Amino acid sequence: MPYYRSVGEVPHKRHTQFRRPDGGLYAEELMGQEGFSSDSSLLYHRHAPTAIVSADEFTPPPAAQTANLPLKPRHLRTHKLDEGPADAVLGRRQLLANNDVRIGYAIADRPSPLYRNAVGDECLYVEEGTAIIESTFGRLEAGTGDYVIIPTSVIHRIVPQGRPVRMLTIEATGHIGPPKRYLSVRGQFLEHAPYCERDQRAPDSVLNVDETDVEVYVKHRAGWTRHVYAHHPFDVVGWDGCLYPWAFSIHDFEPITGRVHQPPPVHQTFEGPNFVVCSFVPRKVDYHPLAIPVPYNHHNVDSDEVLFYTGGNYEARRGSGIEQGSISLHPSGFTHGPQPGAVERALGVEAFDELAVMVDTFRPLDLCEAGLSVEDTGYAWTWSRS
Repeated sequence: MPYYRSVGEVPHKRHTQFRRPDGGLYAEELMGQEGFSSDSSLLYHRHAPTAIVSADEFTPPPAAQTANLPLKPRHLRTHKLDEGPADAVLGRRQLLANNDVRIGYAIADRPSPLYRNAVGDECLYVEEGTAIIESTFGRLEAGTGDYVIIPTSVIHRIVPQGRPVRMLTIEATGHIGPPKRYLSVRGQFLEHAPYCERDQRAPDSVLNVDETDVEVYVKHRAGWTRHVYAHHPFDVVGWDGCLYPWAFSIHDFEPITGRVHQPPPVHQTFEGPNFVVCSFVPRKVDYHPLAIPVPYNHHNVDSDEVLFYTGGNYEARRGSGIEQGSISLHPSGFTHGPQPGAVERALGVEAFDELAVMVDTFRPLDLCEAGLSVEDTGYAWTWSRS
């Protein structure tokens, strides 16, 4: 849960007169969740943040979906996706989706347009490269291994630095945050949480941009719209509150281990509406003398399981074709587990060197056209190999 921050210039008392050097009033904007009854921030603009001069319907790149029929496990190779000129918003490729969440992948070599997702929060995971997330709240740097949480309706753009940036994108239909069991009733991280406030990073300075006639692409419940604002949304001189974009490195996630194999909830990092996000990081493994370190065969009857493999070695998946950048989909209705021979190879192993992001959804995922275009169609039969 992001905690209170104050950046730039703000008045002593909220909702009171705050004047520009020329004597005019700064325009106060309250950004809040759940109808004034949850987290919020106050931003102070040089100009009215409400002033738009045009609005046009926009048709985004198509992302046709199809059900997982016939029902089977899938393996998508994101590194096989086309690497043509693209940005991280309009150029992202949708891979899997349902009515709660959309999972995509972006290979971006140029700044995105200004963008506002008015449907839900977004979680970006940077597989490789560095980008600056510029927003109404300021500048936030994200590099390899970082998660970035961008709250609903924050106007922002993603600016790659140097080489192209590769990122997994998770778009919710509500809010994404730390699991409630990690937090006190007042929102502080508890002692058993695998990360805490010290691990979170946020914008620490405002951008204070002064431009006119600025385009912003808005994704909303009815479709997409392209607004032109009279003044740049980044004309903020200061803000304070508990709602803002923030970043957290997967390398700061502290693994929870035990004498025998621990179930996936110990790896949980975030929760969203009808889905969770987990982090699998390098760790010492089970230390019971008869422990079996790799996962047991399992069937999550209420969820589809998505794993994005983003570093290290995947001992339990050896022989399946899984590699850096792979995404596996193990749907409800299918029992999955380690590849043949993995259990025996893991006996006596003391540590795993693996890095992966998991998304478990509680409604079935459809396959999108881009995902099907890079599917390893032989993956479903790899458990049958001796």
